[in-house]
Amino acid sequence: MASTSDIRNGLCIQYNHDIFKVIEFLHVKPGKGPAFVRTKLKSVTTGKVIDNTFSAGHKIEEVRVETHRFQFLYPEGEQFHFMNVEDYNQIILNKAAIDAPDLLKEGEVVTVLINSEDSMPLSVDMPASVVLEVSSTEPGVKGNTATNATKPATMETGAIVMVPLFVNEGDKIRIETEKGTYKERVKE
Repeated sequence: MASTSDIRNGLCIQYNHDIFKVIEFLHVKPGKGPAFVRTKLKSVTTGKVIDNTFSAGHKIEEVRVETHRFQFLYPEGEQFHFMNVEDYNQIILNKAAIDAPDLLKEGEVVTVLINSEDSMPLSVDMPASVVLEVSSTEPGVKGNTATNATKPATMETGAIVMVPLFVNEGDKIRIETEKGTYKERVKE
């Protein structure tokens, strides 16, 4: 059993007969009254995100997890196929278990959280940023770097990301996976 002081991003807990992953948390100590922890929890089975507040010292049931590196092979409808890079075993995960499935490129190596008790995959941790090629967007105009204006661009994976006006088709850009936002243009 863990307590609220052990809450951190990425922690998997047993709550309301389901396994949840902590996405965000904030320890709050008001001037009047007891301290508490505000959390945003994502169900690893359904993908549903809920807000919950735990009082200070509340006992939570932590789920023991192992992390393994897997390579993304291909999508098949709502299911995504991955291969363990160490022993080459393959697993299939639902789209809901992945934080940003539209930013996942074939061949990308990700970290998969696996429940140590029953060896069931729980969720996929994406890298902090990914490099994708712009497959279609309006043509860029030279000199459009002074303003913060943006335009939609479709990536090679099908994701639509708002990019600055100077980005053209064929450019490779770095995208922050947590927010799904443009970070920078990459020269290769």
